[in-house]
Amino acid sequence: MSVLVDGLQYANWSEEIFRQMRAGDVDAVHVTITYHETFRETVLQIERWNRWFEAHPDLIFQGRSGADVALARETGRTAIFFGAQNPSCIEDDIGLVEILHTLGLRFMQLTYNNQSLLASGCYEEDDTGLTRMGRAVVAEMNRVGLVVDMSHSGERSTREAIEHSTRPIAITHANPSSWHAALRNKPDGLLRALGESGGMLGLSVYPHHLRDGSACTLGAWCDMAARAVDLVGPEGVGIGTDLCQDQPDSIVEWMRVGRWTKAMDFGEGSAAAPGFPPMPQWFNDNRDFGRIRDGLRQTGMDPATIDGVMGGNWRAFFEKSFGPQSAAPVLRQRAAE
Repeated sequence: MSVLVDGLQYANWSEEIFRQMRAGDVDAVHVTITYHETFRETVLQIERWNRWFEAHPDLIFQGRSGADVALARETGRTAIFFGAQNPSCIEDDIGLVEILHTLGLRFMQLTYNNQSLLASGCYEEDDTGLTRMGRAVVAEMNRVGLVVDMSHSGERSTREAIEHSTRPIAITHANPSSWHAALRNKPDGLLRALGESGGMLGLSVYPHHLRDGSACTLGAWCDMAARAVDLVGPEGVGIGTDLCQDQPDSIVEWMRVGRWTKAMDFGEGSAAAPGFPPMPQWFNDNRDFGRIRDGLRQTGMDPATIDGVMGGNWRAFFEKSFGPQSAAPVLRQRAAE
């Protein structure tokens, strides 16, 4: 059986969840460590993770390279890869890109729903694409090996990120909008462009991204996954559950509001239900990935493609994305001289 990788989780972390990861044979997880936090506040989150790594070395360790997925499988642990769902952590300083990569950050979204210094979010009425700083930051992220994540970005901004980035980008947690028309889901043409560029799509299990919400069936989700493979390509689709396990409803306010407004932004939820929606009955925690594998088999998907979706594709993407970009030919030529 192939490796098992989840392309995005934002849980209320605990030893119980770490043990559930092991019970589910989850080899690697990209975890959100920061939303609207400043650089210093993000460092505090890394300190918090360092304490978990110290307390539970038999369960988890910090992943930094694609090779750490294999190490996790070999040692019976889960590799934790850090990610940011907003560029707030670099503030207005491009130099912090490399510093955060050195500290272990491996993914960074250019926006979280709103306009940022780098790009437009999916909730903005006017998507103006990458900003001047956005283009510079994407180039720097390419250089150091920090993946450009456009999960919460608008369509134009996402297309421009694909076109401007010299390395494949990721949409770590979203679904095709042709299946369910959430603002965060992505149109078919954009997903084809993502696949043609070598990028990765992580399919979400979060109810606001699902047809019929919490009542979405496993069969419907797996049929959607098969359609996504047709759109992006068999090597460009993985899972990015967006699992927010054990989080209190109050955390939604920080995710959606941060410090940018005094009012509650209900985002993809509703005013009547501003908290986390119930998960679909077939996926509650990390022990349920086997149900997804079984469901993908029912679609007629071939075993190699299923192995790729369950984690092989993310592993390959990690291996080519997390290291520094090779020097330009002119620099190699000068070195030879």
